[in-house]
Amino acid sequence: MKANILKFSKKNIIVKNSNNIILSLLCLASISNYSQNNKDIKADKEYNNFNYVSAIKNYEKLISNGNKSQDLLQNLGNAYYFKADLENASKWYSELFNFSQNIDSEYYYRYAQSLKAIKNYSKADSIMLKFNKIKSNDLRSKLAKSHLDYLEEIKSNSGRYEFENAGINSKYSDFGSAFYNNKIVFASAKDTGSFSNRRHSWTGEGFTNLYKADIISEGLLTNPKKFSSKINSRVNESSPVFTKDGKTVYFTRNNYIKGKLGADADKTTLLKLYRATLNGEKWTNIKELSFNSDNYNVAHPTLSDDEHTLYFASDMPGTYGQSDIYKVAINEDGTFGAPTNLGPVINTEGRETFPMLTKSGELYFATDGHPGLGGLDIFVSKMNKDNSFRNPINVGEPVNSSYDDFGFLINESSGYGYVTSNRIGGVGSDDIYKIKQTKKLFIKCEQNLDGIIVDKDSGLPLFNVKVSLLDADNKVLQELITGKDGKFDFGLQECDKICYLKIEKQDTSILLTQELKIKEGENTYLEIPVTGTKIIHKSDDLMKLYNINPIHFNLDKYNIRPDAEIELSKIVEVMNQYPQMEIDIRSHTDSRNTSEYNRILSQNRANSTKKWLINHGISKNRLTYKGYGESQLMNACTDGVKCSDEEHQANRRSEFIVTKI
Repeated sequence: MKANILKFSKKNIIVKNSNNIILSLLCLASISNYSQNNKDIKADKEYNNFNYVSAIKNYEKLISNGNKSQDLLQNLGNAYYFKADLENASKWYSELFNFSQNIDSEYYYRYAQSLKAIKNYSKADSIMLKFNKIKSNDLRSKLAKSHLDYLEEIKSNSGRYEFENAGINSKYSDFGSAFYNNKIVFASAKDTGSFSNRRHSWTGEGFTNLYKADIISEGLLTNPKKFSSKINSRVNESSPVFTKDGKTVYFTRNNYIKGKLGADADKTTLLKLYRATLNGEKWTNIKELSFNSDNYNVAHPTLSDDEHTLYFASDMPGTYGQSDIYKVAINEDGTFGAPTNLGPVINTEGRETFPMLTKSGELYFATDGHPGLGGLDIFVSKMNKDNSFRNPINVGEPVNSSYDDFGFLINESSGYGYVTSNRIGGVGSDDIYKIKQTKKLFIKCEQNLDGIIVDKDSGLPLFNVKVSLLDADNKVLQELITGKDGKFDFGLQECDKICYLKIEKQDTSILLTQELKIKEGENTYLEIPVTGTKIIHKSDDLMKLYNINPIHFNLDKYNIRPDAEIELSKIVEVMNQYPQMEIDIRSHTDSRNTSEYNRILSQNRANSTKKWLINHGISKNRLTYKGYGESQLMNACTDGVKCSDEEHQANRRSEFIVTKI
């Protein structure tokens, strides 16, 4: 089997139901190792030429006659898998795993996906655990590890759409849709005119053309007709997107223009994107886009709301897996910039395809790389202000099923839209379903939190510094040690929540805690300067030495407040670094109220502080305390002197005086 063909199942970036047009001049593929006779050779030839319908018949006949090998079982499972018949794929992958244990890692992933199609999630998860051990650095493996409760996550996202047959499905494949004026334009394999007898060997169905249908009551579709004889051709067309004025269309087609069929070095006809403009009532000026290539697929376009950016799926060089989602700038003169991969937040080693971007910046796409119910699932990601994307989430049932679900489309104003699926109960091999959003899915804001620790004096990166991320309750969320570059990276963190960064280094006694609140769209790359060396002397006040914020108490109270706990935890950290250190806790008040009252209040506050430190691991033998009341004022605000609140505040303070080091 040609290596590149492994990347393409029928709903990958290949035009639906017609992934590759195999030319009559296609060279014979190499024969599998197990082939022993003409029947074996014929089955292999059909398989390598993507003639999966015939290949399946011949492989199953060979098995029924007692012929079985690892290569044969792999090819048979793959043939069903690439046809999106995951139920039968699971059957033959099961036979494969019973036959041999020396199996390539990708088969573990395909087997797990196929098991999900028959809703055998427990076995699928166990197979994924084995895949994770073999391919621990695979993005799909990492996602699986971080979403062990993915079924519960999907369940919580489910029930947000009404779902029913759209009304125009045939017994063949009908899929993908785009809004065009008051109509829907979609692809179908049901009737290809004079080429109706041409059947694609991949699926046994006809090649696809574009159709249009009227939108009637509550999103139902009716009266399907061929879209345009100028755009429809003898090969596959699918997945269009139209500009708002209806005068420009971008669409997917096999590598075919002006009557000429193009191919890659293996003589395989792949997919390209094309653009056409409306002249009167006719579509004209059909041209392929400049970033196409004979050697890779480009397909399934969608436009940003301002129509200055085109999103699409491709397996061009730089792709993470079998297909990724890219974007490209559309210049004022109609030319294009350089395509940019959306990166590992969206893309995986699996299939990411059929993107659709809404006016509000929500990117819907189909994927089998993110944890889902089986086959392709619809996920959604919110675009941030900096044009990056948040972690995608599964939109749940009923939009998603254990089969392939893709081609999501929605009108945010009305809530009506469409999605394609090959689930059981449909009319054809793929059907378009009408959906109505009844409840919005919340997509939380996340920003990447990273940065560098540098020496305050020299500006050089600090090596071997421990950086801790703490939540608002001072609970450690993550910890790491900086390398020679002084950098740290805590990944994506939720917006609008208070957190703290704690920086420490034992050999130079660095201690710094910085409060953060991550805002959407803000630059969260931090350069944090810290002092490389601190020398502590007897009689030093730790509050001043480490720039610790004042310990505040409520009026006439002496209980430790949550904000005070954050600051006291810094005292604990210092004393843990210096296990021989002893301190005297000193509490002071302002002059308001009587001197005796203030003495007792400050004594109680100092005692509460001592108890808090003891409860957090500091030995009572290392602590003394005293309340000084108003006896050691920092200014002239004594009894009878009128002072501002700020002046009184200067007198209300706590001190942590080193008595032994």
